[in-house]
Amino acid sequence: MVEAAEQYKARLAAYIEGKDPVAMQSQAPGTLARLIDGVAESKLSLKPAPGKWSVTEILAHMAEDELSSTWRYRQMLEHDSPELLGFDQEMWARLGDYASWKAQDALEMFRLLREANLRMFARLTPEQWQRCGVHAERGKLTVQELCFHMAAHDMNHIDQVRRILGR
Repeated sequence: MVEAAEQYKARLAAYIEGKDPVAMQSQAPGTLARLIDGVAESKLSLKPAPGKWSVTEILAHMAEDELSSTWRYRQMLEHDSPELLGFDQEMWARLGDYASWKAQDALEMFRLLREANLRMFARLTPEQWQRCGVHAERGKLTVQELCFHMAAHDMNHIDQVRRILGR
């Protein structure tokens, strides 16, 4: 069953309701590290079903999505209402050859990019949190809203990794 856009948005909103998105983002790399600790690379690279990403591919996606978000945050802070283009995650997975990555390498890239964003978050003024851009798919989006979205995105994929690994 394919999830409708509104169902996806509602599920992501439930992940973050009443929570601190910065704290959630801070915890995500460690949570993922614990989930994959001691799991054989062969199991991490195994696709759970045809057309579905392996744990390694999910981690590579999270790393590259963090890269995209890093750019978006900084564009919103630097420019007035910049256009924030979407991206084709399946094309990025093919171009980036996510299946060839090592899980630890993907997790390390994610962790380092996330740490850069967390350092930036700690310095933002209340006004900067409200700076915005115009996302091609989601419309007007503030730095704070993107931060919430990324925390929910993390939880979505953390739950996916848990299911795949049976943890």
